Amino acid sequence: MKKILITGGAGYIGSHTAIAMVNSGFEPVILDDFSNSEKSMLVGLRDILGRDIQCYEGNCNDKTYLEQVFAENDFLGVIHFAAFKAVGESTQKPLKYYANNIGSLLVLLETMEKFEVKNLVFSSSCTVYGQPDVLPVLESTPRKDAESPYGNTKKIGEDILRDYIKSKPGARAIALRYFNPIGAHPSAAIGELPLGVPANLVPFITQTAVGIREKLTLYGNDYDTVDGTCVRDYIHVMDLADAHVKALEYLAQQELDFFDLFNVGTGNGNTVLEVIHAFEKVSGMPLNYQVGPRRPGDVEKTWANTDKINSKLGWKAQYSLEDSLRDSWKWQQKLEESRVLK
Repeated sequence: MKKILITGGAGYIGSHTAIAMVNSGFEPVILDDFSNSEKSMLVGLRDILGRDIQCYEGNCNDKTYLEQVFAENDFLGVIHFAAFKAVGESTQKPLKYYANNIGSLLVLLETMEKFEVKNLVFSSSCTVYGQPDVLPVLESTPRKDAESPYGNTKKIGEDILRDYIKSKPGARAIALRYFNPIGAHPSAAIGELPLGVPANLVPFITQTAVGIREKLTLYGNDYDTVDGTCVRDYIHVMDLADAHVKALEYLAQQELDFFDLFNVGTGNGNTVLEVIHAFEKVSGMPLNYQVGPRRPGDVEKTWANTDKINSKLGWKAQYSLEDSLRDSWKWQQKLEESRVLK
């Protein structure tokens, strides 16, 4: 049995990745402290898969507990999602973010080395590029100073992995630089569950459409883009989940002491207004939105060059922007239905 530990596996991306792992013949084991996720995701996973996924409730910074998890399982590899991810909060509480995001990676690597687990896929981010000078972004594009402590933890995490592999520990690692995950499982059994006011565009759109939010504010419409709004590369979460499967399969074919980086995006950029209009098309609902001032720290435009992951990992995004928004809308409608029934 090819057991894979998924830290933060009850979260948005982790839960969808667990499904992709099962569908590809792996056996995911979830470790999550539920500080930024809901146990209802486990119910959704059971509804989709027809069985429970093994789950440990604990924190990756707890070395004793993590070693217990490793001692009870024979892991082929680890996918490391567990991290705090709210950009705004990270600027207010930087020490919290450094302690958790960097500390958990260090404890995980020490534990993997102790139990001779060789393969790691690390959740990184396109935030490491900042505002690129040239688009689309290549993996060789120089990284820039992070706009937030959260972004800096991703840069530091990549550097730690690079130095760790260079030290010849007999390990393999891949860092996947995500662009903007959206969407939900097509069954609407699981999806994004932001705590409080959403920080990301699409859940704010869907919550506005069902009336949870009064209106959506566009942060600036005077950028140097086709319609003045920011451009991002929006990728369906199931495509992103599949990239983790491909990364693990690729790692298993490499010699030890291997490290590489891959962009995970669609290779296309869409403006905020294009996303809004695409949502209105798939939902059949007009969206209440207004234009506000620019938001400090926002990157004007970024999207991925995906040639490397397409050729080396044999991965390519399959879902369109409309597919992603349709699935996000189905998920939001299911949440609203559940809320009304309560």
